[in-house]
Amino acid sequence: MSEERKQPRPRFKGLQLSQEEQRALRQRERQGPLGMLVARRIQALRLLDKGWTITQAAEATGTYRREVRRVANRFLEGGVEHALSEEPRRRRSKLLDSAQTAALIAMVCGPPPEGRARWTIALIADEAERRKIVRSVSQETIRRTLADQDIKPWREKNVVRSQDRRAVRRADEGRAGAVRPALRPERTGRSAR
Repeated sequence: MSEERKQPRPRFKGLQLSQEEQRALRQRERQGPLGMLVARRIQALRLLDKGWTITQAAEATGTYRREVRRVANRFLEGGVEHALSEEPRRRRSKLLDSAQTAALIAMVCGPPPEGRARWTIALIADEAERRKIVRSVSQETIRRTLADQDIKPWREKNVVRSQDRRAVRRADEGRAGAVRPALRPERTGRSAR
């Protein structure tokens, strides 16, 4: 290794806690039980104030360098409270709206396409696009949507079938055909002993 790589990185420039900011950190610690994140952030700010590098502070606090750098940058932007607070997280918008979800559920609760024994995730995605329920959709979106609704179309008990579509399954899971009334046991009023 070259000598240049062995040298530690310089300290994080610009981070110096004033007496008032150090007092604010002590007061925050005395307020009550701190969460692990806030305690780490306070410790990281103190270590950076003492001249530690980002890497050293991250190792000492048991976190990642990017987290220590983010806390330090937030301190420089807005002070102690801004550095210790949690920044709001972006929420992703839903991939399917309620009408699309309802149409998808109605589709999978019905019989699968002709020639298919049951719905699969891939088949649902393809059929939803073919029926123009959605313009395009991934199999993972289908899986999550069905999981949120606790629907498992590949399980027979979750699918609503009309009475005239009852079928017996063959050994290979295909449809053997409709159940004939002649195969049903007749009730004669006598019990078999």
